[in-house]
Amino acid sequence: MSKQGDPLSAALFSIAMDSILKKMELRGNISTRLKQCTAYADDILITTRTIQAMIDTFVKLKNESLKCGLIVNVHKTKYLKCTRRQDQPKSINIEDKEFEQVKSFKYLWSTVNTDSTIEEEINERLTLGNKGFFTNKKMFQSKFISKLAKLKLYCSVIRPVVTYACETWTLKETITNRLMVFERKVLRKLFGPTNENGIWRIKTNQELDKVIKHKNVNFIRAQRLGWLGHIERMQETRMVKAIYCWKPISRRPIGRPKICWEDDVGKDIQKSKVPNWKTLVQDRRRWKELVEKAKPLHKEL
Repeated sequence: MSKQGDPLSAALFSIAMDSILKKMELRGNISTRLKQCTAYADDILITTRTIQAMIDTFVKLKNESLKCGLIVNVHKTKYLKCTRRQDQPKSINIEDKEFEQVKSFKYLWSTVNTDSTIEEEINERLTLGNKGFFTNKKMFQSKFISKLAKLKLYCSVIRPVVTYACETWTLKETITNRLMVFERKVLRKLFGPTNENGIWRIKTNQELDKVIKHKNVNFIRAQRLGWLGHIERMQETRMVKAIYCWKPISRRPIGRPKICWEDDVGKDIQKSKVPNWKTLVQDRRRWKELVEKAKPLHKEL
């Protein structure tokens, strides 16, 4: 018998979950399958096109888990409905158990919401970044640590918290501005004011960009180009590549459509003035050089 905390428990749990998911019989591909099931450790996400399909999939998952001695935590189980209509949240009953409907939830530390926007994710990231900075405020304001060391600490401790999973973001100008404002606020605290003719003043945006060699949060665009290269070089059988190549059959709603990730990254490629990028991306070394050049490319928003 293996208990929680035992070195074998993680491996045994993974084997059990793999067996359970294989019995779910999720046939078809990304475009024809009525239901999807994504699992990482004990975080399981069920995606379906109808409520009834969701109920049937959940019941089968619960029953198969019971056979392996695993129990679904009802209190941590929520469901979300992706729709353009502003419906009032309501609970759903499955086998005499009430499950709450939510407008957003976290999966693997990323926020998923009803309208598929990242504003809520950005708010959460900025909040965590502020908490991380003020938790280590004494270290960042210490006179015994050089400014270069403080900058390295910021880039390795605070910035990754704010830009977690940024490779998948679709950036708007307002979002980019908010990220830049946060970073400049932190940098001004790290490097302090400038003494000019006996008068102290805060550093300008241009001075801060020069200090960090223009490697500001716009490096997100370079990160996305790097991720695009990985996807393009993936085999067609990979799930990520299948989702990337999948084209929905349904039409977009009337009005100005939302910018897709692929279109947004395409604009970055145009700014980089890369001809025949589909051919260049297959050369890992040359594409990496392009990504490095793209980091300081977007100096001004």
